[in-house]
Amino acid sequence: MFTELTKLGEETVQKAMKQGADEAESFIMFDKELIIEVADQEVENMKVAETRGLGMRVIKDGRMGFAYTADLTANGLDFVVKQALDNAKIAAQDEFNRLPQPGDDKYPQLDIYDPAIEQIPEEKKIQLAKDIERYAREYDRRVKITERCGYQDALYHVAIVNSNGINQEYRGAYCGAYAFLVAQEGDEQQTGFGLQYRLKFDQLDPKQVGEEGAEKAVRMLGAKEIGTQRATIVLDPYVATNFLGVIAPALSAEAVQKGKSLFAGKVGQQVGSSLLTIIDDGAMEGAVVSAPMDGEGVPAGKTVLIEKGKLKGFMHNTYTAAKDGVTSTGNGIRASFKGTPEVGTTNFYIAPGNTSREKLLREVDKGLYITEVMGMHTANPISGDFSVGASGLWIEKGEFVQPVKGIAIAGNIKDLLNSIDCIGTDLTFFVGKGSPTIRISRMTISGS
Repeated sequence: MFTELTKLGEETVQKAMKQGADEAESFIMFDKELIIEVADQEVENMKVAETRGLGMRVIKDGRMGFAYTADLTANGLDFVVKQALDNAKIAAQDEFNRLPQPGDDKYPQLDIYDPAIEQIPEEKKIQLAKDIERYAREYDRRVKITERCGYQDALYHVAIVNSNGINQEYRGAYCGAYAFLVAQEGDEQQTGFGLQYRLKFDQLDPKQVGEEGAEKAVRMLGAKEIGTQRATIVLDPYVATNFLGVIAPALSAEAVQKGKSLFAGKVGQQVGSSLLTIIDDGAMEGAVVSAPMDGEGVPAGKTVLIEKGKLKGFMHNTYTAAKDGVTSTGNGIRASFKGTPEVGTTNFYIAPGNTSREKLLREVDKGLYITEVMGMHTANPISGDFSVGASGLWIEKGEFVQPVKGIAIAGNIKDLLNSIDCIGTDLTFFVGKGSPTIRISRMTISGS
């Protein structure tokens, strides 16, 4: 499969160059995904999907053209080359359009392919999904409804060839287990979820996933509203990654160049608490999103974006790096062969602190541990303003005393980052984003 993918890439690049391209690139991808979902110990959904295709970028006279195809026959490849060249003719000229050159940095050697994921029979994967549900139901009798419990895996092969001399390929795989559950007591219902994604099948723990989902659902039963007040806020790792989803675009060089980042013009300045370090690491060991290179063939690596509260720089692909006169950070991300490499995150996370979650909570005299936020998509990545619904657990003297619902929190991302007064050691990843428990010294809670 590898040599086949590389050969296709080489052929299409050669064709494009012979037909007049100044530079050409082929991105070839094959992937296979399996999803199994169960409810009440019966398989409700089982899906296998395979995709393969080639994305072609060409540059001619400073104009970039792109086309893609799932037809990997000779005719299909001829068509995609012609289409990319035709598209270049009508594109805007831009002096920063270019493809990456092979650099001095070596590609990291990563253990991201577990053959067992492909070899393990489907029956065993179905049983894992059933075990998740069984453990959830056994955890507490009030867990009465399974929205879905499931298993998912994906295998992928990628090759990137360009006319500048990049010719690389890799394969990877990951698997995941999840539970979305409903706990019920009387007329009240509350939801909870458990989630794990790993690079190796034997790292999945169905008991932990099922019990996590059940515990999250049960702990919210009996939730009550509280009055408006200012108090300490503690962000669950999952909620903190929701905020990271707003911060990520603002740390993209593309957003800065377009005037759409709240961090524009602030490199070298303090933009958060001295406890805060934010990193993007495409070569992180054991992480699901890791790969030896980005979607352009640039070696993956670690980029410290904010260090001890100080803004160090931004994420770049080849285009934005050329525009700023710097080097790509390996953040040219493609979701598939159907798109061009945009600036995006890989393993994007808040570095863990030195305080255990237990100690962090014990130090809270009165406050709110937020377990869920609603409406985060409405946050403004340019101004940093946000206003979201929330629910969680009320804390008094370091102990959870009451589930809370029907509240809202609002503010600005910059103020939030500057108000961090403690970061836990419990870095937890939710696929490509991760965070420890985060404590905010003071914030207004809007309640009843």
